[in-house]
Amino acid sequence: MGMVTDSQFHVLAVDDSIIDRKLIERLLKTSSYQVTAVDSGNKALEFLGLLNEDEQTNSQVIQVNLIITDYCMPGMTGYDLLRKIKESASLKDIPVVIMSSENIPSRINRCLEEGAEEFFLKPVQLADVNKLKPHLMKGISKEIKEPNNINNKRKGLEEIDSADRTRTRLNDTIDINNDGLPDLEIV
Repeated sequence: MGMVTDSQFHVLAVDDSIIDRKLIERLLKTSSYQVTAVDSGNKALEFLGLLNEDEQTNSQVIQVNLIITDYCMPGMTGYDLLRKIKESASLKDIPVVIMSSENIPSRINRCLEEGAEEFFLKPVQLADVNKLKPHLMKGISKEIKEPNNINNKRKGLEEIDSADRTRTRLNDTIDINNDGLPDLEIV
């Protein structure tokens, strides 16, 4: 498989505001991410294959590497969506980022305590999008360490067996900055 590139990362963007949804979609695409944008928490759960029972019912598994969602939406809030994802056995390892135009410390802390990776204040900027890469890479590392995970659809993994260790690798290192030097070692 070689190097992991940004275009291999699929981000699900959830926001009820068309302006904010288009902005985050453009920022993510500018950063070479594959983006699916939906306008509600319920549509996000539908896209992910979760129904009211919070169980994956689609035979087709959707590969999403990160979810970025607005906090304040009608029907299901971003916090509610975060909780449903973290309660799902098949989706709990997908990193979730919450964004909001309101800087309310108790809301921010509650989201982070529930498992959100980041909390961005709107309007989201390119510098915020650049903070997503470590969370995406962490998701890749989890997939490599747990090759039987239902969400793991990466190809090109190989097992290395030796007397003292067994590990899964993706060409041992990943060059994130495309500078020819390894930036991340998968162990």
